[in-house]
Amino acid sequence: MRKFLLAGAACNAIALGTAGTAAAEDLTLCWAAWDPANALIELSTDFEEQSGHTMNFEFVPWPNFADRMLNELNSGGQLCDLMIGDSQWIGGGAENGHYVKLNDFFDENGIDMADFIPATVTGYAEWPKGTPNYWALPAFGDVVGWTYRKDWFERPELRDAFQAEYGRELGVPETLAELKDIAEFFQGREIDGNTVYGAAIYTERGSEGITMGVTNALYNYGFEYADPDEPYSMDGFVNSAGAVEGLEFYKELYDCCTPPGSSNWYMGENIDAYRSGQVAMQMNFAFIWPGVEADPNVGGGKSGYFPNPAGPEGQFAQLGGQGISVVAYSDKQDAALEYIEWFAQPEVQARWWELGGYSALSAVVEDPDFATSQPYAQTFLDSMAIVKDFWAEPAYADLLLAMQDRVHNYVIAGEGTAQEALDGLVEDWTEVFEDEGKL
Repeated sequence: MRKFLLAGAACNAIALGTAGTAAAEDLTLCWAAWDPANALIELSTDFEEQSGHTMNFEFVPWPNFADRMLNELNSGGQLCDLMIGDSQWIGGGAENGHYVKLNDFFDENGIDMADFIPATVTGYAEWPKGTPNYWALPAFGDVVGWTYRKDWFERPELRDAFQAEYGRELGVPETLAELKDIAEFFQGREIDGNTVYGAAIYTERGSEGITMGVTNALYNYGFEYADPDEPYSMDGFVNSAGAVEGLEFYKELYDCCTPPGSSNWYMGENIDAYRSGQVAMQMNFAFIWPGVEADPNVGGGKSGYFPNPAGPEGQFAQLGGQGISVVAYSDKQDAALEYIEWFAQPEVQARWWELGGYSALSAVVEDPDFATSQPYAQTFLDSMAIVKDFWAEPAYADLLLAMQDRVHNYVIAGEGTAQEALDGLVEDWTEVFEDEGKL
């Protein structure tokens, strides 16, 4: 990491050397309110010093982030000059004219999308998918993974008890079935005088939580969003036999192995349950891992990390993360583009990783020292290699709402069968795409 930083001052002087000749601007960057946003504030002080511009930040808590910022974009508001928008927004940002297309700017400034992790380019920057049309720079790589109480897994008495019950060592699960066994083993067990539970998983209904959780089972059991040869043809793919089995697995995991009262949990609730010693494992996006390491209760070697385990049809994980875009309604686009140019530099990206941001630049993550730079770095690399993402269609909000309702009603409320839930989802999504004129 250090080699980028040592070379950084000269590069920055060249890249931003003309900024002083332009009028200083007050720029506002909009993003979610979470730990990485605080790291970005610290990182951005260097941009302010080099460019003469002033950075302001509008951060909104995750449960309200989409509603607040999509309303801002849809109304043509000028609050945000730069937007770090969710990966699913890219289609709407492009087709509705919310984001500035960046191809010419990238070409003029030597920014090559081939220099970034391919999954992040597809997930955060491209629209239409699979085409070289870019509406964002990959800003924050993220993916759903797992955190576990390594100190509990290493206790001889627990290892002996697990070996006796399951006939194998207690260790990082390689399959979802093994993960469920481990969760069942810890469920209701007493550790250090406290009753603990198997796993904290995503169950939240109001925004995107349960969808971001259940897909980690669905993908690995064979769920596909559509026929690969016939876009938007979903019957037999969304509701395939494997997809049904994956949804049933997620419900079984919820029923057997989660803490009482966890029927509406997402990132924050899972973090709290893990840090307070309630659960042996937690599903969560990788952004939490720096905070886990720093936590006095569960950090300092007490925790370990592993990618989402494989299922019968493969090993995949739900992509998170975001790209950074210039908002088309901003009257400070030139200054905003300066920020994009600065942020894309390798030495800035290396510093971003050091501060707790997750760089998507290949030169950073492929550095020989990266995998050992943090206890979770290798898990991040392994996880980013197996990602899939939810729809990024302009109508993604309607698609997401339908999935949230169908899945939550089955998994949490116990309504109907998994087959009925997924059959209903095909009907819902078909109606959305018919309204969009795509069917």
